[in-house]
Amino acid sequence: MLRLRVLAVLLFAVLVLSAPAAADSADVVVVGAGGAGLAAAIEAHDQGAEVIVVEKMPMVGGNTLYATGGLNAAGTQPQAELGIEDSPEKHFEDTLAGGGGLNLEDLVSVMTEQAPEAVAWLTEDLGADLSDVGRLGGSSVNRTHRPTGGEPVGPHLIEVLRAAADERGIDIRVETEAVEILGDPQGVSGIVVENDDDRYTIEAKSVVVTTGGFGADEAMFAEYDQDLEGFGTTNAPGATGDGIIMVDDIGGELIHMDQIQTHPTVHPERNIMITEAVRGNGAILVNAEGERFVDEMDTRAVVSAAILEQTGGSAFLFFDDPVRQGLGAVENYIDQGLVKKADTVSGLAEELGADPSVLEETKQAYNAAVEAGEDEQFGRDDLPAMIDEGPYYAIEIGPAVHHTMGGVRINTYAEVQSEEGSIPGLYAAGEVTGGIHGGNRLGGNALADVIVFGRIAGQQAGQF
Repeated sequence: MLRLRVLAVLLFAVLVLSAPAAADSADVVVVGAGGAGLAAAIEAHDQGAEVIVVEKMPMVGGNTLYATGGLNAAGTQPQAELGIEDSPEKHFEDTLAGGGGLNLEDLVSVMTEQAPEAVAWLTEDLGADLSDVGRLGGSSVNRTHRPTGGEPVGPHLIEVLRAAADERGIDIRVETEAVEILGDPQGVSGIVVENDDDRYTIEAKSVVVTTGGFGADEAMFAEYDQDLEGFGTTNAPGATGDGIIMVDDIGGELIHMDQIQTHPTVHPERNIMITEAVRGNGAILVNAEGERFVDEMDTRAVVSAAILEQTGGSAFLFFDDPVRQGLGAVENYIDQGLVKKADTVSGLAEELGADPSVLEETKQAYNAAVEAGEDEQFGRDDLPAMIDEGPYYAIEIGPAVHHTMGGVRINTYAEVQSEEGSIPGLYAAGEVTGGIHGGNRLGGNALADVIVFGRIAGQQAGQF
């Protein structure tokens, strides 16, 4: 009898310790405090909702904090001021072409139509600087918005979004990991979270999942694409697919999970991504022999594949001083010791172990294409400037896992879908979702996706 009592007491203790503590509550709980999560929280608050944001990492930002290139939008005020003619229709066409036609067109339509409004919201309402407009791979027009001087866009946007959230008094809880969404395909009622000290429930009428993709989890991305086993990653350490798994657990649908993008220009040893804007501003790619081998502004999938075919599976970004002076991000790479420099092309070739005469011939051939306005060799249609003003620079690069295009299926209202339709009260936005980018995401479209659908998710959740 005594033994039975002891067992009963132990069982009761285990149940008590493993059960969530007394519940907290809000109208809307946002899981993940990257760009999409902060945008959703701000919009939900502005709908009159009480909002709690949970973030498992010690700081906000997620993958948005790592973004350097910019935010794609067509038909914006910054474009008009620079005399750039563009339209959401062109942005839509470029996105479908880049994604190989796998994209869900209704979602692409929403992203491209609302991206200009997203830029206006960030700049006019929240005070962001997106006045510099360049071009990234796969775009037919300069539409990539970034801060003055081409400074990295992600840290700036997170600073702006965090300030806006703080001004509104939004409750943001870092080092607080969501481990379960409470609900099923008929609806949700909140989440269960854990931190170092506690496990508890946050009851909510709406849940917004903005946890990012799974590009930092090698086991998960290699499960869906075995060819990527052993690849490095450009992702923030928190991008481990948590939200995708939690949504799947309650019956949400997933889409395009095997569509995983590598970024072509990542430092092979340091796993530091070199922004596509370096190429957009005029750099070319050369292999270990000093030869050019691809249209540098083709899609990331095409450029990555071309690099892997070169000696050692890597290549070099080759550019001159005007590119450095026109793009603030380059200074960060210099400070991190990633850049080789020489006063002459032959001197740089020696630094790279390439034949100086070959690199010089490559430079002259490219400059001739710029002068003629036509790249007969590789078909690059964006030829911003010659490479002819020293000093000259090179950065070694190779592909690494960058973006997971697959994830949670949503509709145009950012509502998570199950086999039965929309799951009431459950929304998702950003890289945790799938279908928007198809088989390849264009540079600059991640932030367009993050802000547009983050705002929609927050608006819908706040109104629910």
